[in-house]
Amino acid sequence: MAVIKPFRALRPPKELAKKVSALPYDVMNVAEASAMAAGNPASFLHISRPEIDLSPEIDPHDESVYIRGKVNLDEFIIHGVLTQDQHDCFYVYRQQMGGISQTGLVVCASVDDYQAGVIKKHEHTRADKEEDRIKHIDYLDANDEPVFYLSRSSAEIEGIIETAASGQPEYDFISDDGVVHTAWILSDKMLIDRLVVLFAAIPNLYVADGHHRSAAASRVRELRREKNFDHTGHEEYNSFLTVIFPENHLNIMPYNRVVRDLNGCTISEFIMKIESCFETLPSPVPVIPIERHQFGMYLDGHWYQLHAHPALVNEKDAVGRLDVSILQNNILSPLLGIINPRTDQRIHFVGGIRGNNELVKLVDSGDYAVAFSLHPTSIAELIELADQDQIMPPKSTWFEPKLRSGLFVHLLS
Repeated sequence: MAVIKPFRALRPPKELAKKVSALPYDVMNVAEASAMAAGNPASFLHISRPEIDLSPEIDPHDESVYIRGKVNLDEFIIHGVLTQDQHDCFYVYRQQMGGISQTGLVVCASVDDYQAGVIKKHEHTRADKEEDRIKHIDYLDANDEPVFYLSRSSAEIEGIIETAASGQPEYDFISDDGVVHTAWILSDKMLIDRLVVLFAAIPNLYVADGHHRSAAASRVRELRREKNFDHTGHEEYNSFLTVIFPENHLNIMPYNRVVRDLNGCTISEFIMKIESCFETLPSPVPVIPIERHQFGMYLDGHWYQLHAHPALVNEKDAVGRLDVSILQNNILSPLLGIINPRTDQRIHFVGGIRGNNELVKLVDSGDYAVAFSLHPTSIAELIELADQDQIMPPKSTWFEPKLRSGLFVHLLS
C-alpha cells in the first residue's frame, strides 16, 4: 500500500507565483542559475541554489552555502514571498508543454514506504550528490523541491483530480520556457480521505525523477529520529514532498551522451570499430532515433545513423535490451573506455530537451569528440525494471516538462 498524507504547504501568493517558481536545482550549472535569477530577488533559486548569492570562489558544498539557503528561506517567509497554509491540503498541479499535458497530485509520501520498497527505484544514487541534498534539506528544515513520482493509472483517482482541476485555479501562469503551470488547492476533507484510501490500495509508487532527493529525505529522517527521544513516527520529517502523476500522463525524452575523446583512436579507426557491431550510415541531417536500437552519432562535423546488429540485443534481458545499455556495453565501455559512467569525468549527459543542436555545439567546441543521440526509454520499461528491483544504467530517463520549484514547500518542523 502507498501512504500519502496532506500537508500545509509553504507557498507564494498568487501574484508572485511566476516570479518565485524556478527550474529544479540540478538541471543547470551555477552560471545558468545566476543568469536565471538575475534581477529577481523573489526567484526560488536563491533557496535551491543559494551559492548564486555568494562569491564564485566558494565551493558549492561549503557549509556557508547551506546556511545561506536557510537565511534566504527565512527572509522569504518574513517578507511574505512564501506563506504557509492554515490547513492540511492536497494540491493539483498541471503542466502543459505544447501538446503534452500532465496533471499530478502534490502530497507528502512516506519515508517508511521508501525504505520498505513500496516506492520503487530504477537508478543508483551517487554518494556525493546524496550528501549534498541531505545537508541542503537538513539546514533548510524543509523539502524545498518535490520528487517526481508516477503511479499506475486509477480511474477514480484521476476523476477526483480532474474534478478539482475544473474549479478556479490558485496559480495559472506561463514560465519563460513556454510551459503553462496551473495549480488548484484540494481542501475538501472527504476527498482528501478518499484519496488516502485509494492510494492505500495501490501496491507501489515509482521514482520518475528525484532519486537523490528521495534518498536524502530518508537519511534526514534517520538523523532526526536519532536526536528526538520523543519520536512518535508522526513528525513531519517522516514524510517528504512529492508530485504523483498517473503513468499515462508522462512523457520521457532521451538522455543523450557526449564523450571528451576517442580513447586513443583516430576518427577512421573509431568508425571501423563502430561498423563491426552497428550498421553505420552517413546522414545528411541530424539523427533523431525514431525506433528502439537506433542511434545517432555526431563525429568530426558529420552525423551517422547507427543500427545495432541483432546479435547485440537479448530481448529476454530487461536491462541489457535498453538502448542506454546497448550503447554502454558495445561502444562507451569497450571502445571509449567509459567503464563506470556514474563517475567517469570523460562523459557528459545531455537532456533531450536541449535537442541535437546542443550535441553539435559541444562537439564543435572541441571540448568533446563524439556525441550520441538515443531513442527514449519507455514508461513500460521503467515500471517493468523497477517491479523486478533491477537498476537501469545512470541517466536513462529524462522527464519533461520539469516540475517547477518554489510553488510548494514542505516544512519539517
